[in-house]
Amino acid sequence: MAFNHLPAGVHDALSPLSVRPVTHSVSMAHNQIPRQAGIRPSPRAVLGRLSTGAGRGTRITHTEHLPPRPGTHAQWPSAIRPEVIDAIRAAGIERPWAHQARTAEHALRGESVVVATGTASGKSLAYLAPVLSTLLDGAEEPSGRGATALYLSPTKALAADQRRAVAGLTAPLGTGVRAAVYDGDTPVEEREWVRQYANYVLTNPDMLHRGILPGHPRWSSFLRALRYVVIDECHTYRGVFGSHVAQVLRRLRRVCARYGSSPVFLLASATASEPAVAAGRLTGVPVVEITEDGSPRGEVVFALWEPPLTELHGEQGAPVRRTATAESADLLTDLAVQGVRTVTFVRSRRGAELIALIAQERLAEVDRSLPGRIAAYRGGYLPEERRALERALHSGELLGLAATTALELGMDIAGLDAVVVAGYPGTRASLWQQAGRAGRTGEGALAILVARDDPLDTYLVHHPDALFRQPVESTVLDPDNPYVLAPHLCAAAAELPLTEPDLELFGPATTELMPQLEQRKLLRRRATAWHWTRRERAADLTDIRGAGGSPVQVVEAATGRLLGTVDAAAAHTTVHEGAVHLHQGRSYLVRQLDLDDSVALVEEASPPYSTTARDTTTISILETTTEIPWGDARLCFGSVEVTNQVVSFLRRKLITGEVLGESKLDLPPRTLRTRAVWWTVTEDQLEEARVHPQALGGALHAAEHASIGILPLFATCDRWDIGGVSIPLHPDTLLPTVFVYDGHPGGAGFAERAFHTAARWLAATREAIAACECEAGCPSCIQSPKCGNGNDPLDKKAAIRLLTTLLAGAPEHPPAAE
Repeated sequence: MAFNHLPAGVHDALSPLSVRPVTHSVSMAHNQIPRQAGIRPSPRAVLGRLSTGAGRGTRITHTEHLPPRPGTHAQWPSAIRPEVIDAIRAAGIERPWAHQARTAEHALRGESVVVATGTASGKSLAYLAPVLSTLLDGAEEPSGRGATALYLSPTKALAADQRRAVAGLTAPLGTGVRAAVYDGDTPVEEREWVRQYANYVLTNPDMLHRGILPGHPRWSSFLRALRYVVIDECHTYRGVFGSHVAQVLRRLRRVCARYGSSPVFLLASATASEPAVAAGRLTGVPVVEITEDGSPRGEVVFALWEPPLTELHGEQGAPVRRTATAESADLLTDLAVQGVRTVTFVRSRRGAELIALIAQERLAEVDRSLPGRIAAYRGGYLPEERRALERALHSGELLGLAATTALELGMDIAGLDAVVVAGYPGTRASLWQQAGRAGRTGEGALAILVARDDPLDTYLVHHPDALFRQPVESTVLDPDNPYVLAPHLCAAAAELPLTEPDLELFGPATTELMPQLEQRKLLRRRATAWHWTRRERAADLTDIRGAGGSPVQVVEAATGRLLGTVDAAAAHTTVHEGAVHLHQGRSYLVRQLDLDDSVALVEEASPPYSTTARDTTTISILETTTEIPWGDARLCFGSVEVTNQVVSFLRRKLITGEVLGESKLDLPPRTLRTRAVWWTVTEDQLEEARVHPQALGGALHAAEHASIGILPLFATCDRWDIGGVSIPLHPDTLLPTVFVYDGHPGGAGFAERAFHTAARWLAATREAIAACECEAGCPSCIQSPKCGNGNDPLDKKAAIRLLTTLLAGAPEHPPAAE
């Protein structure tokens, strides 16, 4: 029997070509935004009030105090036009911080540069000053449109926010800077104006991939004059998404070269490990890094918060801890009552809706004016709904927001006092990015990480050094992944026939792939170039977000009203028949999921439960790339095929998580070819570990769950990016085997990182299991929230003994990462 742990978004991937697809000043620095009227309570005082009451104080496992930091000023480079400096001064900024001036110097010298400094350190101004100066220079040219610049952001919300910021800063500059947003929400009638007249176009990689590059002749004058490409929040381009964006940028460079331009790349990132290396891998060009933060910072109080155990018992009788959702809703409620402006970040769309709904209900009991000042913000909303929420947050009309990471990135949310993070977001970089949303006006800030009932969260709140004494992760991406590269070669050939010199631009794996694409009759070689052969658009071969097809439309059956969308890859688990779907505080039941037409029909209802899908998974080894001995055990890395099928769903009480029942589902299986790390153990090792045959399945299963939960400490992923399978006797290895695999076609680099850090990763896994206070296993150590086998069987003590024996054979010198 195989025990599985499926990543989010597994979908059909049978071939490399099936990859899933109010004006405000610029958010530049703490002392660069006017202080708002009113006296705010100190973060220590706010935390003190939150910790009062029965048992509240014991929930805080650690408090980290980050002292205020003074800023270091510099002078703008002499090449920055005086009009730009005057406009910056008019916004209240007399002098730049040191890192802003250094970034501008490199940009003006024509050197690609990444500025990787803290949240609210003024990265926007660091690239805007040279960009605006260059655009003004170009506006004075006697012919043509002059210089142009392209701004790329990972979210529409961030692009819209930057457009507001640029408008505020450039108002004194007249018509020399013509900024415009060009994305899926841009009305058709405005798009032609943007192509012809805008010289600063704000968009996202998706629109660049599907709209601008395939239609590059219509953008020829813009691309011919392209001087700068700004890539904001570039640390988000990781895994498969980052690999796709890397190839989109190579296509952009190739098309620009066709028009005679070679743009400079200006990248902004949250604090990251080796940002120049990651930025160079993303863009394909050498990049200079600026990492010394010259901006000031107010005091930050960062609390780690663990919800208490309840009297309830979950699967297999394990004790249940109060959910991070319920605990975060309580904190948001208490902060709103204190008048503390707060954003609560939550990982799932459903979680954001639930937290907002619970907080609204509880605030109604205190003051009927308060519920209307709390809202949810997540992906899947209609564009007009997102814009209205953003305006309300900017204006201060909203006092609290429960948001997914759609609001994490870079948006200027001046005036926030506190951030609650409901569950570790998967990486230290993302945690600090979310925490940095508070205190953006230079005031003190409070950040609270609320632990989920999860091995990694439990480990972190009891090992604060892992958060506060460790560098942030390096960005993992692999542009040479054939599942990523193949469709972009087709797209590039459709844009301009591919020639031999082009192949080097797309990476060393290109040479191997070209004959395969010819064999599949996707490309045809004529004379000295390869041409796209199909009538359909080559850019439609892949969705760079990895969504795996057209989004599923969620439609209200009674009215035909479109409520929103769900990624195709998530449809089986989130909008299956009988699923509870939440939208803006209202709950709906899914009556029908039509996979052929990509529609889920729902009707409004108020069930007292949530739903969680269950699945079965099998795995086969396609190729073992690397194998090393761990004593008698073996550690391997290679290619695998994973077959998954959603078979049922659980109904759980909203607040307690108690299981009410299970219903069967009939959905088609999906197949994924990806990369995995796996380890085997021998019978002698099982005897040494005193793991008897009847306990073997539970020991392997427990070790698999815990190792998946801990891996985000060692790879830039979260547990929903990866999956696992544990089998007492695998047909390919003929031994007890535990697999951990990337939940993306072709792999995402996470399993490979696990292979290269296996000794530290599995040692932390063993420690996390052993340190948990439960007797036989619980969600804090070995139970998984998405286990396809209902967390059965699991054997905590046998898992500890097994991992101890496995680690005893680990080599002194582990394999080095490539």
